[in-house]
This record gives sequence, structure tokens and C-alpha cells, in this order.
Amino acid sequence: MSLSAVMGISLSGMQAQQTRATATANPIATAMTPGYDRLQTRLSTAAGGGVQASVSPSGDATVDDGSNVDLRQEALSLIESEIAFKANASVWETGADMWDVLMSIKRD
Repeated sequence: MSLSAVMGISLSGMQAQQTRATATANPIATAMTPGYDRLQTRLSTAAGGGVQASVSPSGDATVDDGSNVDLRQEALSLIESEIAFKANASVWETGADMWDVLMSIKRD
């Protein structure tokens, strides 16, 4: 696997986690809206490597005069998303460092 492929996969991971964090923040902001159906993010393998995120309503039943948003679960999802984003960012930074080393070797 090439270095640029690894960096592309990590980029797709960061983009997927950004989508997930956005989809999680919306239900937190609208948790008290009656009838609101929380959003659910699904991650899937992309063709050629990487990951894709898709967002859709959960379809779970809402409570009377309320929503189906569990703030504890949404907060946990944000934390998970942050950790996954940081892991992908570390891979990206390592790839960028490796490119720098390769370019310095080529110049010498």
C-alpha cells in the first residue's frame, strides 16, 4: 500500500468522524423538541479503501411531548468521534512526516 493511499484513508476517516460529530451535535441541540427523531450515523467501507459516513433518522419511537434523544449516549458518541478523529489525524501527520523525509532524501 502506498503512502498516499494510507493518507487518503486517514483523510476519509477524519471526514467520516466530522460527519458523525455534526450528526450528533444536532440532536443534542434539539433534544427537547417534541417528536424529534435523533440522527444515526452509519460507517461503511468505501470502494478503494477508507470509510464513508451516512446519516439518517433513527426511526426509533419518540416519547409523548418529547424526543428519543438520550443525552448520555449522544455525549458518548461525541467522545468516540473525537478519539477516532485524533487517531486518523495522527496517521495523517505521520504520513506527512514520512513525505518530508522522502523529499529530503531525494534532494540529497
